[in-house]
Amino acid sequence: MPRHAITIRGLTKAFGRNAVLRGVDLDLPAGQVTVLMGANGAGKSTLVKALCGVHRADGGEILLDGAAFAPPGPAAALRAGVVTVHQSINDGVVPDLDVASNLLLDELADGRTLFLNARRMRDEACRIAAAVGLDIDVTRKVAGLPLADRQLVAIARAMARRPKLLILDEPTSSLSLAEAQRLFALIDRLRADGVAILYISHRMSDIRRLADRIVAMRDGQVSGLFEGGSLDYAGAIRAMLGHAITEVDITIPPPGPVVLEVAGLQLKPDARPFDLRLHAGEVVAVTGLVGSGKSALAGVLFGLDRPVAGRIVLDGRPHAPADPGRAVAAGVFLAAKDRLANAVIPGFDIQRNLTLPFTPRHAGPLGLMRRASERAQALRSIRDMGVVCQGLRDGILTLSGGNQQKVVVGRWLAEASRLLILDEPFQGVDIQARQDIGRRIRDSAAGRATLVMCAELDEALEVADRILVMSEHTIVGDHRNEAIDLTRLMAQVAGSMDGMREPA
Repeated sequence: MPRHAITIRGLTKAFGRNAVLRGVDLDLPAGQVTVLMGANGAGKSTLVKALCGVHRADGGEILLDGAAFAPPGPAAALRAGVVTVHQSINDGVVPDLDVASNLLLDELADGRTLFLNARRMRDEACRIAAAVGLDIDVTRKVAGLPLADRQLVAIARAMARRPKLLILDEPTSSLSLAEAQRLFALIDRLRADGVAILYISHRMSDIRRLADRIVAMRDGQVSGLFEGGSLDYAGAIRAMLGHAITEVDITIPPPGPVVLEVAGLQLKPDARPFDLRLHAGEVVAVTGLVGSGKSALAGVLFGLDRPVAGRIVLDGRPHAPADPGRAVAAGVFLAAKDRLANAVIPGFDIQRNLTLPFTPRHAGPLGLMRRASERAQALRSIRDMGVVCQGLRDGILTLSGGNQQKVVVGRWLAEASRLLILDEPFQGVDIQARQDIGRRIRDSAAGRATLVMCAELDEALEVADRILVMSEHTIVGDHRNEAIDLTRLMAQVAGSMDGMREPA
């Protein structure tokens, strides 16, 4: 039998009257990848924070290599060999420092003097980066790096600790296919070296590639353990949710009037121009690898960027917003990806986060806020999106990740729009929350065109009437969501020339 790097017995944790962990029993074997699945609010984050020293458990025990383990803080957990790469990338990097300082931050914080020489710091940082296949200028500030590179810096920093237990929370959410494959190869190497890995994800492609075992959590307890030669993915989902997943039945409506028409749009100087039409009432998903151009298209439509060439017409009028404010005034809304960096305001409560883009609509003649109007809209959004919260005035960060995402999407669904752009609206949420958000998107789609950017193909299949594929900043495929040739679609996503066609 494999040695258990971590043994957890009877772990409990409550916040006030809210019992979050209710007697968790869990073993994490050395040299195995244990995938942890659980709906939002199941207790996953609290369990991880107990392991990495952010929270102290109220009861039960944790053993690390057979010895009692109760770290008083994250630094103590790191020194003991428990390393966590959080879902929020900025929890793992310091944006204002350069890459080298980030990769060596833990050593510097420990007071070691070996790397105080700038040249030696750069050399050691390059060695750490090369060990995880990260080809980057270590003198660059992390704040100026793309999201995927920041994620890889956080992962490389974690690897430098030579962990006994490595905890990865949705690590591929911002990675391209090639970057994810590099991460998987690194996990394989760590597993072979005897590191215990706790991998938190709901992406079936990740789970099928990596999992030795699957642990499901529900209501603060372990609700299922699945291991052996053939893992029961459907059983794990049932254990996670308490019921089987409901299949999404897409009924494609007849096309309404054209809302948006794009002709000869060129997003980059070396990209092929493309045409596009979006109709009222239809939900169109855009899928493709990280860097394929999905966010670039969203940025052009929302006034964040300018295209190289092309013409955009919205409701029969030229559309070239100088900034996002003018885009919103024209009825074009964008829910940005990476909610903690670009969408939620951590210092605001749930109500203000829900009503923020449309605050002037709740102001009286003298500019004073009509709190009753703002509260009524926030309550409607909470009801429509199914946000689980204690009260409107609670801080946004008191919500689980899935409920935060419902707030982000709900704020833009609260007002009528002509074009709604949702950039990765399912990022970092569990399967049930994904279906809740997707259902609301479709139920509210009448009267506008909806564009949903999805990195995962199964997300696109669950929400869209039509699926567009982007590669190298152009559209290479257009598929009606019925009897789709998935082989062809996947070839287009991967950039295989045999799978590409000129868009109609």
